Amino acid sequence: MMLKWFKRALLALLLLFLAYQLWVFGLVLWWKWNPPQQTSFMSLRLAELREKTPDAQLKYQWVPYERISPNLKRAVIAAEDDGFVDHEGFDWDAIEKALEKNEKLAKRGKPIRGGSTISQQLAKNLFLTPTRSYVRKAEEALITVMIEHLWDKRRILEVYLNVVEWGNGIFGAEAAARRYFNIPAAQLGTGQAARLAVMLPNPRKYEKSFGPRLAAHAASVERRMRFSEVP
Repeated sequence: MMLKWFKRALLALLLLFLAYQLWVFGLVLWWKWNPPQQTSFMSLRLAELREKTPDAQLKYQWVPYERISPNLKRAVIAAEDDGFVDHEGFDWDAIEKALEKNEKLAKRGKPIRGGSTISQQLAKNLFLTPTRSYVRKAEEALITVMIEHLWDKRRILEVYLNVVEWGNGIFGAEAAARRYFNIPAAQLGTGQAARLAVMLPNPRKYEKSFGPRLAAHAASVERRMRFSEVP
């Protein structure tokens, strides 16, 4: 009797898993042509903001690919994912290097760093949460495969630049450009683009404190931008 109930429960869990994957697949397919109205990260941040300010709103404005400065596209690729146009969602060399570095960081009690591509980061932003677990990484990988097979690189970069977090309640290139430089995303210069790009690993921290080390990193990204290949 117990074995029978166990099999039923296992089957129910499998069906729930498949139903969730179909829902995700449907959204990925829809977003191939339509802008996301809200992502998982947006929902999370909005809930946090409304705990303090009930009528809080996110700063988010979708702009098409053509209205995002080529400087920002190059800067983000240089800072986040040099092999973006060549890989199929996963940069195995970067992942291997990240694992080696994380072994050393873990021994010293320092924060773990990822080797995620832009496609992986987009999968996480759209559907998941910032928490770290093997289950979340597995789901991130599945969604990354969906995105890479259904969208071209241009669409991936367009959606990423429009929905990525750039500060507390600030999402996308347009909102970020207006928040930090009081200009539209189309007008970002090389230095401004590099500055925004290096904020991405921890935007809510760096919007409050942009110190000399981060400025030096931005300068390095700015020098490398001209070598970045964009879709």
